[in-house]
Amino acid sequence: MQKPNILFLLADDQRHRTIHALGNKEILTPNLDRLVHQGCSFTNAHIMGGTNGAVCMPSRAMLFTGRTLFHIENEGQNIPPEHTTLGEAFKNEGYSTCGIGKWHNGTQSYARSFTCGGNIFFGGMWDHWNVPVCDYHEDGEYNHMIRYTSNFYYGNQTMEMHCDRISAGVHSTELMASEAIRYLENYTEEKPFYLQVSFLAPHDPRTMPDKYKNMYRPDELTLPPDFSEEFDVDFGIGSMRDEVLAGYPRSESEIRQHLADYYAMISHLDDAVGRILSALERSGKLENTIIVYAADNGLAVGSHGFMGKQNLYEDSVRVPLIISGSGIPEGKTMDQYVYLSDIFPTLCQLCDVEIPASVEGKSMLPVIENGQAIHDSLYLAYEGKVRAVKKAPYKLIEYRTDKMCRTQLFDMEKDPYEQDDLSEEEGLAEVRRSLALLLEDYNEKLDDCRHRIGREFWKNYRKTEER
Repeated sequence: MQKPNILFLLADDQRHRTIHALGNKEILTPNLDRLVHQGCSFTNAHIMGGTNGAVCMPSRAMLFTGRTLFHIENEGQNIPPEHTTLGEAFKNEGYSTCGIGKWHNGTQSYARSFTCGGNIFFGGMWDHWNVPVCDYHEDGEYNHMIRYTSNFYYGNQTMEMHCDRISAGVHSTELMASEAIRYLENYTEEKPFYLQVSFLAPHDPRTMPDKYKNMYRPDELTLPPDFSEEFDVDFGIGSMRDEVLAGYPRSESEIRQHLADYYAMISHLDDAVGRILSALERSGKLENTIIVYAADNGLAVGSHGFMGKQNLYEDSVRVPLIISGSGIPEGKTMDQYVYLSDIFPTLCQLCDVEIPASVEGKSMLPVIENGQAIHDSLYLAYEGKVRAVKKAPYKLIEYRTDKMCRTQLFDMEKDPYEQDDLSEEEGLAEVRRSLALLLEDYNEKLDDCRHRIGREFWKNYRKTEER
């Protein structure tokens, strides 16, 4: 029998509590619900964090190489040849590999990962209605540049962007979905395919088609329990671009509007997923295809007073992850810890593809097959400012900068929204000490303190611990 095909659908900035079938009864996601019912949902899927404000760039580098945060190159701006990519691993095993949509890790790594593609966006975020895209270039050269003025209303500064054309008037979600559907409808090769569709949604600007604009009434949406008007911990990121998207202090009405727009973008994305799944079914290849749905990182949208993903609270580091299709048990919800970087070796094992030596992630097959944990704890990091460890039921977060020092401790079973800081509880002193030791162990194991960004955190951490 032919090896399974892979359909990998990747959202941009979608947090974990945004799928109807997984508990959010206010959002409409019928097609993602279908994947939930037909596959395995990993409700404790995490990113390891980020070493700069563009969290999606290192997150995607970890996802597509299976490597840990401090073992990727240049914060993920590029992926060196010695780090085999997911697409490259499947290409080397004879798969047709197609890359559609966003690729945030350099043109050279894209070129060696895919045998075909289309509507390729080499960047981070953009106007959804005017996406600069490249066609697939067989020679691997993506040197064509188009000049544009980023803010013509206020100035005349021009910049250059890797692209062959501007797709004016077509929403990015439709642009990527239509390209994927064309691929599936025209695929005639005998060999299996790896089709990667990377959307720009629901990342802002949240400019969804008219059909979705009024899908959600802000006054009918429930603010999450962790909504806060001000930062729960102010560690110096208040002037970052993501954090100035809403007024400060945050207002309930403005955050409700942000949530309404966020949910609308996700529902639009869900419809596009449905169109792709229908095309896959029409192609006759559904039964022998493994489908992965994930997001590159989460988003706060008012949680703990933050708007972006540059923190280590749950809404920023936990993401949707669903695997369904050929050989995957149906209707299972798994709460074991996993990282996005574990997807790489998992797909390799499911498809009998050799796992490259450069991959550091762990296969999730033990979780899928018998509920066996592959991580008993997790390490999380943001820039040189914040580190955290999770070991059930607790989560320890350490903040260190030149100007501030703060510790938080949460019981995640009793307090899943991280509202009750237990770090000063005398009865939990031993818990805090053991988690601090775990933090140190991960630091050494993952080479955090030997990384140029990590050194900043550990320098400040050592200062406070010596007092």
